[in-house]
Amino acid sequence: EEEFDAIGVPFVERGRRTDDGVAALRALWSQDQASHDGEFTSFRDCILRPQPVDGTVPVHVGGHTPVAAARAGRLGDGFFPASGDHARLAELFAIVRATAEEHGRDPEAIELTTGGNGAVGSGALAEVEALSELGVDRVVVPAFLFWGNPEEDLARYGDEVITPSRS
Repeated sequence: EEEFDAIGVPFVERGRRTDDGVAALRALWSQDQASHDGEFTSFRDCILRPQPVDGTVPVHVGGHTPVAAARAGRLGDGFFPASGDHARLAELFAIVRATAEEHGRDPEAIELTTGGNGAVGSGALAEVEALSELGVDRVVVPAFLFWGNPEEDLARYGDEVITPSRS
């Protein structure tokens, strides 16, 4: 909230501003002469070059609340609650999927990402498998795991966790 105070933007508007900003960006990415008339952003016949090759850039919604999960289901290409136990993640992912369906979107097309603090040590493979069962597509593993010798540590993590989970 203090970051919003520092720039003079009401914290309570953050969600509506995000929705409007995503709509404005998607207009710019997909229209030759883009127009958008939103609550916070408006423009007419604006040209953006270069445009993304596929007409869009994936938008991953971060957050760990039901509101963030619903936003991801409504307009996101992905959802990233950085943390949460399995029960909480399952609740949030269910909100993403239900909201996507309510808005005529394919819930399976929304990528699910989470932090990998539990995907370390001897329990790493089991944790990655459990997250996969929840529908997680991507696990972000904390960088501090690889401070000793990054090349060796990443190779070992790949051999012990990533490769077996793909088998």
